[in-house]
Amino acid sequence: MRRAETFSSRPWFRLGWPVLVAAVAIGLGSVLSTALSGYFVFLGVSAITAAIAILGLGVVTGSAGMIALCQMTFAAIGAWVVAGLNLINAPGGFTVWLLAGGLAAGVAGVLVGLPALRLRGVNLAVVTLGFAAAADVTLVQLQFPGSADGVAVARPELFATDRKYFFFSVIVLTLCALGVFFLQRSRIGSSWKSVAFSERGTASAGQSVRTAKLTAFAVSAALGGISGGLLAGQVQLPFASSFTPLLSLALYILAVMSGAHLIDMAIFGGIMWVAVPELLKRWGVPQDWGFVIFGLLGIQALTSGSTLGDAIRGALRRRRRSAPEHAVPQLAAAREEEGSAPALPDDAGEDSREPVLVVEGLSVRFGELKALDEVSFSLPEKGIMGLIGPNGAGKSTFVDALSGFLPRHGGTVLLDGADLAGLTPTERARRGLRRSYQQDRVPPELTVEAYLRFVARARLSREEIDGTLAFFGCPPATERLSGVDVGTRRIVEVAAAVLARPRVLILDEPAAGLSHEEHLALAERLKAIPERFGVALIIIEHDLDLVRSVCPWLTVLDFGKVIASGRQAEVMADPAVLAAYLGTTEMIA
Repeated sequence: MRRAETFSSRPWFRLGWPVLVAAVAIGLGSVLSTALSGYFVFLGVSAITAAIAILGLGVVTGSAGMIALCQMTFAAIGAWVVAGLNLINAPGGFTVWLLAGGLAAGVAGVLVGLPALRLRGVNLAVVTLGFAAAADVTLVQLQFPGSADGVAVARPELFATDRKYFFFSVIVLTLCALGVFFLQRSRIGSSWKSVAFSERGTASAGQSVRTAKLTAFAVSAALGGISGGLLAGQVQLPFASSFTPLLSLALYILAVMSGAHLIDMAIFGGIMWVAVPELLKRWGVPQDWGFVIFGLLGIQALTSGSTLGDAIRGALRRRRRSAPEHAVPQLAAAREEEGSAPALPDDAGEDSREPVLVVEGLSVRFGELKALDEVSFSLPEKGIMGLIGPNGAGKSTFVDALSGFLPRHGGTVLLDGADLAGLTPTERARRGLRRSYQQDRVPPELTVEAYLRFVARARLSREEIDGTLAFFGCPPATERLSGVDVGTRRIVEVAAAVLARPRVLILDEPAAGLSHEEHLALAERLKAIPERFGVALIIIEHDLDLVRSVCPWLTVLDFGKVIASGRQAEVMADPAVLAAYLGTTEMIA
């Protein structure tokens, strides 16, 4: 049963309320620009510049899960461009210079992000920190354009005073936050969260891992550049001491501690950036101790595995949560309502169907070991084939080779008559060959709806989403996947994959995490997929009840070889299958 539509779930409200919040923020900034004293106006601009830089770190670190320790270097690039354009009095004025600085920093972010395509974790951190150190040495030697001659950066004509420049900074922060908000809810934003959780899962959804990583670095660096440009306008004579690697480390720690992938927490981090040193100053403590405090906060966040923003939101969700709807009871209930034993799909006349997938002589070697040895079969359009075999038979290797994760295989794979040789997993997914995984590859940071739209790579109507979720017995579209159990996430993964309307979908143990009765309920849904969604299925599963009820055709692997392939009854009775996999007791029907 569908939940009643709430006011906040209506599309116009979801799109309109961020703009409303932005308008309120600009109005509040206007009030503060006149109400605050001159000193607090200066601190306010400092907090805003830090918040924009931390907002960028929220993209690359909080959303995309990559370590970047050079955010102040990108800020220095933005400040350098602004100072340079100011020195030559370039047309367009400060606002255009600010955008140019952000663009230049974004390009630098792409270049710095290239190692992220092959490196991750500590290795990537070392590369970005090394870039920050090298840039700092260079900056000290060169200095900023105009700094030696005392040429001050000209602020926008309408915002020349400190108070008006504070208001201008509020507008810039609001626009940056609004841009990040909509990016996070776009397909590219979903790809950031997906690549942080699973690069394989991202590629299998047809999204380029390279594009996801580089866009995260580009957006993060561009925000850093805008932050540095604003800082140049604030101090008007920027110096290298404002952009040291130590400051980049402190910003990173604040981003991790606060949970800067959340926009409000990025702003909170900016406030902390100025509040902690200011409090230390008022208490007579050297301000350098602020770095120690930031370091301790970062250690606490890293060891606890939770950010301040996530903790606050988790507590609020627990308070609001009423009785949740679960997919598993819905599946079981649907099975009970049907009240009949599952029957095989009607595959009469299957031999006359055009094959959608043809595999010929598929072979994979690991040194002297043959993981796959001349595997061949064909799958008809809208057909369902089960792939079974004992552990170590080569099923996982088969799926990896077919989906492009083992490109150096022998043989040919034809999808709709087109050879897939040389295509990456992303390209194969876009051609119409999709897969699921034994392990959980569903990004918990997304909502059910966001995940479905990300995987589908198509415009989906509300009716399509709600209808598919109801068909599979999934949680509501607004449910966060972090609050859904693993078994239900497997069902959501299948629902998302079929909404992509692939030509062939490989389901790798889709019923893992479900009980026996739930397996049978899922079987009813799987049998209906080919006709309902136009998708041919290859199902890899150890649960023989599900295989018997869903797959009219079977292929059995043992030690990388096909030992039987054909109609289910014939394969189940094959002595080689009995000896290698099923055992005589399993054949009692």
